[in-house]
Amino acid sequence: MKHSIDDLAILGGSPTFQNKLHVGKPNIGNRERFLARLNDILDQKWLTNNGPYVQQFEERIRELTGVKNCVATCNGTLALEIAIKAAQLTGEVIVPAFTFVATAHALQWLDIVPVLCDVDASHNIDPHQVEQMITPRTTAIIGVHLWGRPCDIAALTNLAERHNLKLLFDAAHAFGCSYKGRMIGNFGTAEIFSFHATKFLNAFEGGAIVTNDDELASNARLMRNFGFAGYDNVVQLGTNGKMNEVSAAMGLTSLESLADFIEVNRNNYETYSRELADVRGLSLSKYNENEKCNYQYVVLHVDPDVTTIDRDQLVEVLWAENVIARKYFAPGCHRMSPYRSQYSAANSRFHFTELLSERLLCLPTGTAITEKDILEICAIIRLVIQNGDEVARKIQGRHMRLRT
Repeated sequence: MKHSIDDLAILGGSPTFQNKLHVGKPNIGNRERFLARLNDILDQKWLTNNGPYVQQFEERIRELTGVKNCVATCNGTLALEIAIKAAQLTGEVIVPAFTFVATAHALQWLDIVPVLCDVDASHNIDPHQVEQMITPRTTAIIGVHLWGRPCDIAALTNLAERHNLKLLFDAAHAFGCSYKGRMIGNFGTAEIFSFHATKFLNAFEGGAIVTNDDELASNARLMRNFGFAGYDNVVQLGTNGKMNEVSAAMGLTSLESLADFIEVNRNNYETYSRELADVRGLSLSKYNENEKCNYQYVVLHVDPDVTTIDRDQLVEVLWAENVIARKYFAPGCHRMSPYRSQYSAANSRFHFTELLSERLLCLPTGTAITEKDILEICAIIRLVIQNGDEVARKIQGRHMRLRT
């Protein structure tokens, strides 16, 4: 435990943790069950091309979400690209600026213009600003359920219906979450999940399109397999977006531990909340206790006007202690290539995106971290905030010495 700021690793002390604590370090389910599935796959010699484990994985997703159709893919980005193609989006599509850049890239990759929109205090896309950005070229809205907290689905649905637009959701963070008692996956034209290794429920690498639109699902299935409808019968344009059997086996194994993973995440979140509750200038993003939630992100808001040390300096301190906190999502998409050239003179349009990009950080959680680890992390944060002026001054001095 650090007792003074001179003990901080960035100021010459030893790191608190010998091994790095990462945000999103993979959760591993029952190893024996996974290895049994892997051996079965090797015995069957059916490694990909819509094998039995992919079909089981899709069935379990349908059961858990209550959605009619699930199309498993090799990753979440391909899922989004295929969903965009299957929904026949063109022209311009409105998306939040405060999101992982893949949301915008999926559109740009398909020669569709992503029109970046600010978020509101919820960290999700602002429906009021969306309406102001609709033009004759707009064909759709893509909302992102950031941190697993659903968008204002009712407002976005109303907008889409009134303006005859498609509505998709990037639900990469939101598997296992609900909105007004209904599971995420059931809304809009289609939603996509990610089962990347950093997600609380992983398939090594994977994604899925979920939709209640049978025609869209049928098109998506063709598109993920080069447009094949049976042997040697190509009926439309497609790509290779298939999930392989090993990923599906990992996905199924992860699903068996779904409740355990969520319980661990919730306990971690509550420990952070309790330990940081009285630290001035800090607040944790809250979750709706009346809805199902996966609690996979512990999002800390740093107010530098109160803490006297900014988010970037706090992250620097934590990294030196081997606590690999992440600045999700900094900068906003409007400051990234290739989009920044379009928005360089209009950053005032992105008030909340700018604010959040400068003040948020995500802390390690998941099954790879213990309650003792969290107590140590919180003690470091409390020590830094209590001595914000002095720590900030010493960090700045250290940077000046390194430059000279």
